[in-house]
Amino acid sequence: MNRDEFRGAKRHLKGRAQSTIGGMTGDPGRQVRGAVDQVAGGAQYAYGRARDRAERFADEGRDLAHDVRDRAGNLVEDGRHFADDVRDRAEDLLEDGRDFAKDARKRGEAYGRRAIGYADDNRATTLVAIAAVAFGLGWLLRPSR
Repeated sequence: MNRDEFRGAKRHLKGRAQSTIGGMTGDPGRQVRGAVDQVAGGAQYAYGRARDRAERFADEGRDLAHDVRDRAGNLVEDGRHFADDVRDRAEDLLEDGRDFAKDARKRGEAYGRRAIGYADDNRATTLVAIAAVAFGLGWLLRPSR
């Protein structure tokens, strides 16, 4: 209870007492002053309650704003960590891809050298194989009649 609520309630009670005393003594001026004090006390009490609620709303708003700021900061930090993880994973994948390409190149070169060596060592067999493949492709690709 704040000061305005307390003073408003006190003035309201004082006005009730004045109205009651004015009614008992037959003093209409005192009754009117009592009624005015009752209304003014009620208004002051209502003002105090409204001010108290507004202060509570402001406090809650500040608390919510702090929570939102903290959560946003956490999301930004989480986003940075996620971006760092993605970047690290991408770098790992690129390195793996480079290693795979190097290995494939080495194997291809080795197989190519062996094939050329075999072809040089077995020229007649190679020529017969090439002729057989060419004949087979020609026969498969010929126009049908």
